[in-house]
Amino acid sequence: MGFIIAAILIIVILKLTNVLSYTLIKNSIMKSRKWDLNICCGSTDGGGINADIIKHKDVSNFTLVDDIYNLPFEDRQFENIICSHTVEHIDDPDMFYSELKRIGRHITILIPPLWDLSAVFNFLEHKWIFLSFRTKVYSLPNHVKLPFSRWYQEKFNQRIKA
Repeated sequence: MGFIIAAILIIVILKLTNVLSYTLIKNSIMKSRKWDLNICCGSTDGGGINADIIKHKDVSNFTLVDDIYNLPFEDRQFENIICSHTVEHIDDPDMFYSELKRIGRHITILIPPLWDLSAVFNFLEHKWIFLSFRTKVYSLPNHVKLPFSRWYQEKFNQRIKA
């Protein structure tokens, strides 16, 4: 009986930390300002241009992007860019971050913080662990490949392709 209660408690804590980092903190940051570019927007409207590789739902000022490593924007076109919960999914976060620096002056990246264990170790979708306890970062933190992610994603087809 004690094992079941402990397991339920762990699951509840994991879910709560994920809701805190991915929903509450993310929503607060998204609403804190109008973002000139919301790159890899998903279904979130950042107030300026919203861009992604797939149109998830109707958001205003949407731009479909073919290649996240060669974005269709001018050098320093944007003052404030937000990229929320994307870099952990992609093959080359450093190359993508370099492209963000090319097109924007101030870049804000939202990542799964280390305390959100259910997100950090989500090898079903993520490829990288970012070594930060913060959700909101202004430069790309040190990162390591998530163990087993490549094998699992190749064997069972990763849901997110970027």
